[in-house]
Amino acid sequence: MTTTPEQALRRLELTVVRRLDGLLHGGHQGLIPGPGSELGDTRVYVPGEDDVRRMDWAVTARTTTPHVRDLIADRELETWALVDLSASMEFGTADVAKRDLVISAVGAIGFLASRIGDRFGAYILHGEDVHRYPARPGRPPLYGLLHSLLSAPPARGATDLGQAVEMMSAAHGRRGLRVIVSDFLDDPGGWERPIRRLAARHQVLAVEVIDPRELELPDVGLVTLADPESGRTRDIFLSRQIRERYAEAASEQRESTRIALRRAGAGHLVLRTDRDWVFDIAQFVLRQRRTSHLIRRTATRGGGK
Repeated sequence: MTTTPEQALRRLELTVVRRLDGLLHGGHQGLIPGPGSELGDTRVYVPGEDDVRRMDWAVTARTTTPHVRDLIADRELETWALVDLSASMEFGTADVAKRDLVISAVGAIGFLASRIGDRFGAYILHGEDVHRYPARPGRPPLYGLLHSLLSAPPARGATDLGQAVEMMSAAHGRRGLRVIVSDFLDDPGGWERPIRRLAARHQVLAVEVIDPRELELPDVGLVTLADPESGRTRDIFLSRQIRERYAEAASEQRESTRIALRRAGAGHLVLRTDRDWVFDIAQFVLRQRRTSHLIRRTATRGGGK
């Protein structure tokens, strides 16, 4: 029996709600834990625990007692996703294609944002074109976005990820979460600086989508390889030497991507077409929260010495 787009989206939402909702968003926490951005109440400064950069000098001068102003979490955040639907996303040799995994990742983030009232918008990078979907709260706009992703025809031509990041960054200055879902196959020199500038103001999560055949080639002899973006093809005999060189080059490319995203200050989540993407998202968030907790504890202890 053929599954309709509406049935696929409802199943995706049910998966997110059952397996991720309570885990990821207790107390309005996001995918990447961090401090709030709005000023809250003033209270007495606690040496060794409070950041002196949050000192409220007006109240301190008036009371002659050091006071700090707390930061409270935003209650109406705006999340924007940059979704890479370039030709390379049509590739897939495991349970799902990379494109399906992209839509699942966008849907997971969008459903979680909508359940707590946040607005969710997206820029769709489709070949040389970039399509913008306004940030809106609720499920109907998100369903419309995901339906568009499902029904979009295969893209053609090269894409410019860095230029798309610049476009999204320039259009939306209000602080929030920015998610970039891509395979990051382009040279990091084209997108690292735009992401670094984006991360200077926003929380940035880079979701890298990988298929296992992009990491290593099978021992199958003569094959015809095609570049989905340029359309060029080439017949290659997959000898052991060729497969080893390919695996080494793929490993170096992924490592350069990891280093570039780290330098840019973005969170880095890797999703593979041959793995449980829901489990990987949950594990990523748990690691982020443990790291955030350890950093706060270390900072508190260091300040108390």
